[in-house]
Amino acid sequence: MSLEERVGQIERISGTVVDAVGVKDIEIGEVVEVGDERLIGEVIRVSKDRFTIQVYEPTSGLRPGDKVYATGRKLVAELGPGLLYNVFDGVGRPLHELLKQGPFITRGIKAYTLDRKRKWYFKPTVKRGAEVAAGDIIGTVQETYMIEHRIMIPPGLEGKLISVEEGEFTVEEPVALLRTKDGREIPVKMYQEWPVRVPRPFQPEGRLPLTEPLITGQRVIDTFFPVAKGGAAAIPGGFGTGKTVMLHQLAKWSDADVIVYIGCGERGNEMSEVLTEFPELKDPRTGRPLMERTILIANTSNMPVAAREASIYIGVTMAEYYRDMGYNVALMADSTSRWAEALREISGRLEEMPVERGYPAYLPDKIAEFYERAGKVKVLGRPERIGSVTIIGAVSPPGGDFNEPVTIHTLRFTGVFWALDPELAYSRHFPAINWLKSYSLYVTSLLSSWATSFSYHAEELAEWWRKVAPSFPEYRSKALELLSVAAEIESIARIIGESALPDDQRLILLTAELLKEGFLRQNAFSEVDSFSEPEKQVLILKMILDFHSIAEKLIRAGVPIERIRSLPHISLMMRVKEDPEKVKAILRLTEESRKALLEIAEEYGVKLEV
Repeated sequence: MSLEERVGQIERISGTVVDAVGVKDIEIGEVVEVGDERLIGEVIRVSKDRFTIQVYEPTSGLRPGDKVYATGRKLVAELGPGLLYNVFDGVGRPLHELLKQGPFITRGIKAYTLDRKRKWYFKPTVKRGAEVAAGDIIGTVQETYMIEHRIMIPPGLEGKLISVEEGEFTVEEPVALLRTKDGREIPVKMYQEWPVRVPRPFQPEGRLPLTEPLITGQRVIDTFFPVAKGGAAAIPGGFGTGKTVMLHQLAKWSDADVIVYIGCGERGNEMSEVLTEFPELKDPRTGRPLMERTILIANTSNMPVAAREASIYIGVTMAEYYRDMGYNVALMADSTSRWAEALREISGRLEEMPVERGYPAYLPDKIAEFYERAGKVKVLGRPERIGSVTIIGAVSPPGGDFNEPVTIHTLRFTGVFWALDPELAYSRHFPAINWLKSYSLYVTSLLSSWATSFSYHAEELAEWWRKVAPSFPEYRSKALELLSVAAEIESIARIIGESALPDDQRLILLTAELLKEGFLRQNAFSEVDSFSEPEKQVLILKMILDFHSIAEKLIRAGVPIERIRSLPHISLMMRVKEDPEKVKAILRLTEESRKALLEIAEEYGVKLEV
């Protein structure tokens, strides 16, 4: 049957789910066009005489008997120069092209992901006659000032280059001609297509240990609950706890080479803020616009539900493509709960048997399928290179209930849990990550040796931090221990009052307050403290804990806690993070507070060994 003859007709419509008949050789995953407006859809179920389509656009106006056109191709992502510094909708259409039709997305509008008219300067890195295989880099394009786009042989191809050209080309013009081993001659273009639901391949046994943290500049994350490059993290929280701002911070400041930000079913005003704010941001490493290494995928809550499901796969496929070039990519998905709701709605319209809270039985499989595409791998091709995809997914549990299915199943497949606490958020403590409920499997061995078996690379991640500061793991463990003990003491103090506590316990409360205000609290809108370098993080933590160590000796020697609390340096330690001098200011305050404590020791006749 030719493509012209592969036309069926609608039999039944249920929201964005359409049943059709008349195309016998249809396949699951095949893209179809529905109705006179040629709405984009994907086949999700096939039976003997009918097939079911999820339509990625509003279906109002469709009726039984309307035509369905089978295209013979899968839902694919176009991958090539031009992805960076761009904004796409849930199925990969560039928003600047859709905007030409008006402020709302017109139904049935078609637009290529990549600009077919723009020319790129292609510089070959191989010569004619070279033997090449899948993943081999044959040339480069300077996509943005910050990112060199490496043109690769698509997966599944190998052979000999019988020609390769240098110069300016569009993405559709061949830059090389490949003769395969069976004698076929295949033109190699600067872009390739890949089915979004299939992970891109890498070297056999190519998964590598995760040995380096993704530095985010957020102290509570980098110091206490880090995520490794190539790892996966979940950030669940109820309404108003700061999930979106937290993801914005991670997208702005993460030390990944490429950022993919997916707004999946979020409110339009939030995505509008992202789209207007990101182009104005400067990269802290280069001073260039952050968008030069960023891809934004915008699928707001008023867009069709089915497109939310596709947006996640479009985004992770783009991330894997840049990983294959040898880059470290960070993907932020906000939020996976909206994606799961799309699965639930489509499943309900398919009349599938629901399980817990109405979600389909395959929800855990879908979540695992997504997060398993994170990793640090040896990619295909020569020269040998290593790339990574780090996935950070926000979860929006109804009512802040962490026991709901999406949160529970997400925690099964991620290595980091950043628990956003409404009490912290309502008290204006941001980031509102609860330090007692959160965890990171990538550093469990820093806290307890018995946990090493659960995270074989935890010690390697600790080694990275030891290079920044040899005593860092000990400081980290001590800080978390003090915060944990302080929480127990606070519960007692609520009953008997803080003044009734012994001085050593009051000192722990004082140090915990210093940690919360001077270290954990971080203003996302501060020009100085929005991003905190690893060195600054270590120095603030060391300053507070060294202060505690000396003060503890004074308390044991009989110095009253009120004398220590009277020091003006305490309030300065809470605010030094905002000092523009950063490291210099912290070092100066550390020395001044140390001298002040030694003066107290001299005042009370206490001999200290410091």
